[in-house]
Amino acid sequence: MILIIDDDSAIRTSLSFMLKRAKYEVQAVATPKEAMAVVRSVCPELILMDMNFSLTTSGDEGITLLKQVKLFQPDAPVILMTAWGSIDLAVKGMQAGAFDFVTKPWNNAALMQRIETALELNAKKEGPKEVDEEGFDRSHIIGKSKALMDVLETIKRISKTNASVLVTGESGTGKELIAEALHKNSPRAKKPFVKVNLGGISQTLFESEMFGHKKGAFTDASADRVGRFEMADKGTIFLDEIGDLDLSCQVKLLRVLQEQTFEVLGDSRPRKVDIRVVSATNVDLAQRVQERTFREDLFYRINLITVHLPALRERKEDIPLLVRHFADKLCQANGLQTVDFTQAAMDYLQRLPFPGNIRELKNLVERTLLVSGKELLDVDDFKAQNTSAMEVSTIGNMNGLTLEEVDKQRILQAIEQYNGNMSKVALSLGLSRGALYRRLEKYNIVTPKS
Repeated sequence: MILIIDDDSAIRTSLSFMLKRAKYEVQAVATPKEAMAVVRSVCPELILMDMNFSLTTSGDEGITLLKQVKLFQPDAPVILMTAWGSIDLAVKGMQAGAFDFVTKPWNNAALMQRIETALELNAKKEGPKEVDEEGFDRSHIIGKSKALMDVLETIKRISKTNASVLVTGESGTGKELIAEALHKNSPRAKKPFVKVNLGGISQTLFESEMFGHKKGAFTDASADRVGRFEMADKGTIFLDEIGDLDLSCQVKLLRVLQEQTFEVLGDSRPRKVDIRVVSATNVDLAQRVQERTFREDLFYRINLITVHLPALRERKEDIPLLVRHFADKLCQANGLQTVDFTQAAMDYLQRLPFPGNIRELKNLVERTLLVSGKELLDVDDFKAQNTSAMEVSTIGNMNGLTLEEVDKQRILQAIEQYNGNMSKVALSLGLSRGALYRRLEKYNIVTPKS
């Protein structure tokens, strides 16, 4: 189904006629509110969306709608339409996730070509799903190790329930993919999957971000805002890095999870939501409870079931599969010749400790492939790009050192190599900046002042 969003009835009628004549199923709506009602319940194959509504000509309303649409239907290609041929607006739309941009009036044949191209490319991008004989979709989870298969068996059993799930594991192990698998294999699969990085939300913006606000609720509230809980209604909300949430925000979150109701800032009317909660953390929440930095009642509310993801060093037999997957994906995305790897290269990669886990492995494979420009990658190619890591031979000879001590040395070496540029340090180690700073605190590493 192709969804048309435009407040001009003549355009809705003409586009609907053209698309129906081309044998497409069509639904046309006039307002952002009607559009959101559709994308909450249906996944369109493509969306044709006007950028200007009512009396506005800036396109801001269209950009806001686009961002909301992409939260609910991130895979649906969106072609933006506007009578105001602004390059700046086009760039904003593409940055917000649009597939293409056309100005009114358009050539119908050219527009149909763009629509067909978008649908064709999107079908190729999605590719075939990897579904097992029981119908379980694990299309983006790579590996066949016993440690991983045990996790997937647990996911199969609990995905059909509404139980709250806490996914634990080190940074870079793929906790978000597990949360997505829980959603995609649940009865809520056709409803929204809303991701929230709680570590990236400040205490002052928490209520507005999570519960939404009405225009005029505070100084900078120039328009109504839909909160993440309302967006996730009937679907799943994924609360990532929940261990980083401030205590005062934990109280507000607990209230919503207990009562399944919330209040929008500036509106005292309680709103009911039906959501499944999946949370994730790479810290020891039980220890945080003991330290009184995480509420015990919230801890028990979010982890009716706990799923622990093994570190990459606990599933090293999956490394060759992951390497092949990352390489193929990068080559396809960049139009490169398919590459291969020597057995010695694979052995080298399987001996590395990878404190940054799958994220670190992915960065190393992609960096090596792009820099080397070779079709057969060997040990030396990876060593040349693994400069921020300790050599395997050195690690093997460090008798008595724990993995944490090795990890600390890797971080210190990377800080020295990149002269304290923490963005480059995090990238080289395959860590998010938040995860890197948590490790600096854990290991009592003092960084040079920029």
